Amino acid sequence: MLVLSVVVGSHAYGLSTPGSDVDRRGVFVTPTRDFWRFDKPPTSREGPRPEELNWEVEHFCALALKANPTVLEVLVSPVVEVRTPLGDELRALLPAFLSLRAVDSYSRATTAQFARARGAEPKWKQAMHVVRLLLVCRDLVRTGELSVDAGPYRERLLAVRRGEVPWDEVRAWVDVLRAEIGAADSPLPPEPDQAAVESWLMSVRKRALVSA
Repeated sequence: MLVLSVVVGSHAYGLSTPGSDVDRRGVFVTPTRDFWRFDKPPTSREGPRPEELNWEVEHFCALALKANPTVLEVLVSPVVEVRTPLGDELRALLPAFLSLRAVDSYSRATTAQFARARGAEPKWKQAMHVVRLLLVCRDLVRTGELSVDAGPYRERLLAVRRGEVPWDEVRAWVDVLRAEIGAADSPLPPEPDQAAVESWLMSVRKRALVSA
């Protein structure tokens, strides 16, 4: 059962253009009895629509506890297409997932992506998303709150995507953001509240057993 489905990507970030794809991510709950078989249910499913990926709730929670940037965005996307009561509960659980693990998680994601973007021919779209992710991480570390709204930086980010900003300026922007993240006096806890997440997940499993 799909309990949460949101639009992510440029339409959620405030960076969409007429040619932007619609990317969807979501969370589904598998009936508890299905886990009693030798063949375990899938942890994720693609489709049925283009650019759509949904995670089983336990796998989703495990990734969110690690501060996976793509997964965390599902909990704050402003474009919500499906949200059941369980989906509401999951979105409300966001503070339990947020911690300083985000610094390492976002750093790993952006370091690898920026290295790929800096090829013989720069991949400007990737470079733009590196900057966007670092902006998200900086504001999260500074405020303790997660937001994917890139609206205030829209014009400059889209200029990066179009290749209109020299690479040295993009690299300097990246370096400044990394320094700001490292220097932030953060209200985030060192670790997420795994106990709260696990307690909620157990309640989901119990309810999915009774309703089967």
